[in-house]
Amino acid sequence: MSSLKFTTLGCRLNAYETEAMKELSQQAGLENAVVVNTCAVTAEAVRKARKDIRRLRRENPQARIIVTGCAAQTEPETFTAMAEVDAVIGNTEKMQPETWAGLATDFIGTTEAPMVNDIMSVTETAGHLIDGFGTRSRAYVQVQNGCDHRCTFCIIPYGRGNSRSVPAGVVVDQIKRLVGRGYNEVVLTGVDLTSWGADLPGAPRLGDLVMRILRLVPDLPRLRISSIDSIEVDENLMLAIASEPRLMPHLHLSLQHGDDLILKRMKRRHLRDDAIRFAEEARRLRPDMTFGADIIAGFPTETEEHFQNSLKLVEECGLTWLHVFPYSKREGTPAAKIPNQVNGAVIKERAARLRAAGEARVARHLAEQIGRTHRILMESPRMGRTEQFTEVRFTTDQPESRIVTATITGATEAELFA
Repeated sequence: MSSLKFTTLGCRLNAYETEAMKELSQQAGLENAVVVNTCAVTAEAVRKARKDIRRLRRENPQARIIVTGCAAQTEPETFTAMAEVDAVIGNTEKMQPETWAGLATDFIGTTEAPMVNDIMSVTETAGHLIDGFGTRSRAYVQVQNGCDHRCTFCIIPYGRGNSRSVPAGVVVDQIKRLVGRGYNEVVLTGVDLTSWGADLPGAPRLGDLVMRILRLVPDLPRLRISSIDSIEVDENLMLAIASEPRLMPHLHLSLQHGDDLILKRMKRRHLRDDAIRFAEEARRLRPDMTFGADIIAGFPTETEEHFQNSLKLVEECGLTWLHVFPYSKREGTPAAKIPNQVNGAVIKERAARLRAAGEARVARHLAEQIGRTHRILMESPRMGRTEQFTEVRFTTDQPESRIVTATITGATEAELFA
């Protein structure tokens, strides 16, 4: 039994990188250690990381605790100062074999010198390290890391660095291997996915990558793309939405707000009408398209009128799956210095109203599916997901990791039945 334990906080990309760290640490022979891969997206995420580290120390008194991830990158001193922590390593260092070799062979039980270098100097991403991860049916493939944009609320560029892309040939080869191993769905992931290619020769776009994957990997049944910035969507991606049934009709949009003034103060690159136009066009091209979205409640200076525009956007864009973030003040970001910060109780109440709107949209979407036939990718013998990523429960066992066709017989407020 391995004496290595891993805890992952935050996004799919972190989970992907945890899989890579497992391989790197095992190859290095690291033993008796707990690795915590942290998130920095909100102040609450950092507090949770600290809380988890203290708990893990109590549960593993003899193990060495290694902290990495975005929070370790953006505020290494926070974790260096924790008595429970033995080593702090940055987001670049965690993907390097020599880091783990050093920890395994010459471990120093001190955090006086955290291994965290300048993330902005990194020009490559380590997307080739592992062949995806996930369930037996769905694999996640990192094609991009970092972000060149500087939204005023966001700390992530300081944790991930500038945007860098995995070359298309590397991505295609990786997906071919995954299909050969029996995966029926691949999800492309990144920090700012629609910026893929800008740093590669010829500056290809995400749509070019999608079309190339679908052309060169004809045996891949389902390709899914994760969160995108709709203002950056290119012509080929729209063409793929319109013409490629193997590209799944589910897009998660980085919208953040529904009011133009707040969007400008966030330093976003789109306005509310841009988001609405994109949603309308994508749904015109693919009528079964569903949307998720990130929306922040309580950004500094947000009035009730501003907030109402976010609520209206849920209906106007036809959003179904909402990720609602109560605004969290992050030191080091421009938004933290904006006067007129919104009261915490007001932020919480607005976030609750947004979540309620999202839950109502989900319930409506599920009710609309009753009687319809869907192709469902089975994640377990009795649970799978439709092409729109809606969860479906079965009353009898189905072949795991296979795509089955079934008619929806019922729905609750959270899932479908077939």
